Amino acid sequence: MRHLSVALAVLVLASASRVSAQTPWDAAKKAAGSATVGKLEQQINKKLLEEGRKNQCSFKTDTDVLEPGCDAKMKRLANVLVDAKKQLNGAGVQNFKFVVSGHTDSSGSAKHNDALSAKRAAVIERELVANGIPKVEIQSVGMGSKRPLVKPDDTPAKKAKNRRYELQVKL
Repeated sequence: MRHLSVALAVLVLASASRVSAQTPWDAAKKAAGSATVGKLEQQINKKLLEEGRKNQCSFKTDTDVLEPGCDAKMKRLANVLVDAKKQLNGAGVQNFKFVVSGHTDSSGSAKHNDALSAKRAAVIERELVANGIPKVEIQSVGMGSKRPLVKPDDTPAKKAKNRRYELQVKL
């Protein structure tokens, strides 16, 4: 029985030393992979932000109803997401979400703006799904007027810049 205990203890120690011997290498590989994936995420998010700004659709005042003429813009955005997905999959990244964030100007109450921006983000999500992006890959969030592009938004042009949606990939 004693020999069995000693043998078991030796096996445990041997496997523990093997694990600790691999840990620095595994940690280095993981860090290098994380850095590469992080850089890819930044590149994709920069592209998504640019394309989202080029392809903004307007909403009717104080509603989540898109103004006419957004079909081509939504198709272009969907194509950008398809390209981003190919890049991510090519890098071995599988678990990601495209996040559509809706934003409002500072008019109205915070509660109203939060609800309106969430509705508008959901509309863009539905449009992207209608253009071939799987619903499980998209998440919509309302940001209200918490992250304005322009401060103060005290003119119609400045307010218009703050009423927007943005796209990002979240890993």
